[in-house]
Amino acid sequence: MTFPPDLPVAVIGAGPVGLAAAAHLASRGLRPLVLEKGASVGAALLEWGHVRVFSPWRYNVDEAARGLLGRTGWRAPDPDRLPTGGEIVRDYLVPLAAVPEIASNLRLGATVTAIARQGHDKVSNEGREASPFVVHYQDAEGEHRVLARAVLDASGTWARPNPIGVDGLRVPGEQEAGDRIAYGIPDVLGAARSDYAGKRVLVIGGGHSAINVALALMELQNEAPGTEIFWALRRNGVEKLLGGGLNDQLPERGALGLAAKRAIEDGTLNMLAPFSVDRVETDGDSLTVDATLAGKPFSLTVDRIVVAAGFRPDLSFLGELRIALDPAVEAPPALAPLIDPNFHSCGTVPPHGIEELAHPEPGFTIVGSKSYGRAPTFLMATGYEQVRSVVAEIGGDAKAAREVHLVLPETGVCNAVPSAGDRDGASGCCGGPVPEAVDACCVDDAVAKELGDAGCGCGERVSEPAPAASAGCCRSAA
Repeated sequence: MTFPPDLPVAVIGAGPVGLAAAAHLASRGLRPLVLEKGASVGAALLEWGHVRVFSPWRYNVDEAARGLLGRTGWRAPDPDRLPTGGEIVRDYLVPLAAVPEIASNLRLGATVTAIARQGHDKVSNEGREASPFVVHYQDAEGEHRVLARAVLDASGTWARPNPIGVDGLRVPGEQEAGDRIAYGIPDVLGAARSDYAGKRVLVIGGGHSAINVALALMELQNEAPGTEIFWALRRNGVEKLLGGGLNDQLPERGALGLAAKRAIEDGTLNMLAPFSVDRVETDGDSLTVDATLAGKPFSLTVDRIVVAAGFRPDLSFLGELRIALDPAVEAPPALAPLIDPNFHSCGTVPPHGIEELAHPEPGFTIVGSKSYGRAPTFLMATGYEQVRSVVAEIGGDAKAAREVHLVLPETGVCNAVPSAGDRDGASGCCGGPVPEAVDACCVDDAVAKELGDAGCGCGERVSEPAPAASAGCCRSAA
């Protein structure tokens, strides 16, 4: 496809991955047009700006962005330090957005409402690939249409949190109680402290966001002893929350899981599992949660609910484009098997680029956390590798687009059944293998011993054949 040389590449979203895409485009002499619906770059990160991320700065700065910033005298943060979301915005994204190549092509407060091919609806074939994209967006001045040679959707998923219902839908009463329900990771120790101090709080979710909230509430509990914490898991088991425990190459994530495990063992957290909410009723200043706990009816009265149950992509403005998504994960079909939480096991997601991210609509790509659809555990470094590959393809460098420029840290997140006796393989047994220096056969065994128990017993079972349709010795598959 040949387009006028001044036609920009539209980038939707000015978060870390969107601005990295802009940096790669600028480094190849292509003009980005970055459309961000928030009032600031990194608007979504600012909503959880109080949270410290698991990955140190070395993984959070894109190399093309580093090159642009280097010409401005920017000083990189300590590569081994763990930043908060707010620090990433302040110390990295804001300076990057001020680089002339990006600043002159950045539109804040610009909400993309639709994308299409000029002169073509979704069904129209003739001349489709030779037609530029038309991006519709709205800002304070009204509605706008701009042409683009390609589109990278890096809008993320933060704006669409999953609701309370285990079926993916809101439960009755959830909407009416919205002023007492927080989604994501509220700042319970800071701006939202008065909403939670001395209150009965129900946290719903089974991932690291939920752990973050629960541990922050525990800290608040030390300052406000009247604070009660109920942590509800939709599945019966917390082992996969360990984040690989001692074996996680992102140590902060492993430590977070171990801290949660200790709190569960000593009763600081009131665990409810397996737990599914049927209805939320507003009763004066309280919320009554009618639920099913371990298969039986259960009722709980609380003051606040925090739903940390993940996010889903907003596909509403992509209706006139030809996109292909896995029916379950809502990720591109070639990427979905690598990240599907139903099957994905311990270890890294292989670095991936244009080959795995391509859609039937040439020139359109979803990148960043939105490319993972409903799957969790996305790293910024993954998004940087994605946009490096995609922009190389847009720039006509097919060879660079298919190279691998990234080695990701082991995440240790285990949610798959290993093969019988697979103690040292990628899937791991009982949470995965531990470092040689640790006297344990697996992560679960290490955790049990660290808590003063004899061990989890996995070492006695690793050589036994795993029964059909069974988790075998891997308790994390429960």
